[in-house]
Amino acid sequence: MTAAPAAGEPDEEYEEPGADEPGQPAARRGRRAFWWPAALAAVVALGLGVPALVSGGTPASGSSAATASAAPATGSADAGFARDMAMHHQQAIDMSFIVRDRTQDEAVRGLAFDIINTQANQRGMLMGFLDQWGLSQNTTAKPMAWMGHTYEAHDGSLMPGMATNTELDKLRSLSGRDAEVYYLQLMIKHHQAGAEMAQAYVDAGTNAPEKRLAQGMVDAQHAEIQLMTDMLGERGAQPAP
Repeated sequence: MTAAPAAGEPDEEYEEPGADEPGQPAARRGRRAFWWPAALAAVVALGLGVPALVSGGTPASGSSAATASAAPATGSADAGFARDMAMHHQQAIDMSFIVRDRTQDEAVRGLAFDIINTQANQRGMLMGFLDQWGLSQNTTAKPMAWMGHTYEAHDGSLMPGMATNTELDKLRSLSGRDAEVYYLQLMIKHHQAGAEMAQAYVDAGTNAPEKRLAQGMVDAQHAEIQLMTDMLGERGAQPAP
């Protein structure tokens, strides 16, 4: 599968709730500079990683051949996780932008803001790993093949936890409390599957910096699942079965 940015990838900036200009609805606020978190993360990953991103350690000084030989293969768990999680993250970002424009609730908009920025930065780091290793963002392998997972893609859902095109269209059609509840239900399922994938990489991966990034995803997404479950309860709803 491909981890290249999906069509319609967010390229605008989200402003925190309450930052509206006088007389300007929140849903119409500009997001023109949002591209920078992912770009910055990729630059940081490339700039700080040099050989460490490739091997997880520090090779002998001037040993470019050693660095090249240590780069993960395109079919490795390291490369597969980077590609698949980047795609998984992209949909979470897309869903968060949708709900941002469908509600004025500060708690939900604040959560969406956090997910947009956190996952855009992580996505940039994952792309930075692939670039540092000299690997393509594209592959003919099936999603999550690196972890022995078999998932039949359908209606735009490429991996477990990913919303279908039908579900995304429904989210776009809702507003207010209905949009909040549906977004939280979709995002809980998205996080559950994302955390499972990240844990699988922690268990199977070989690149130390990428494993640390994946462990951070596991911890953060479990915490957000609990937060979103509580937010659903406040709205008289529960996670979807």
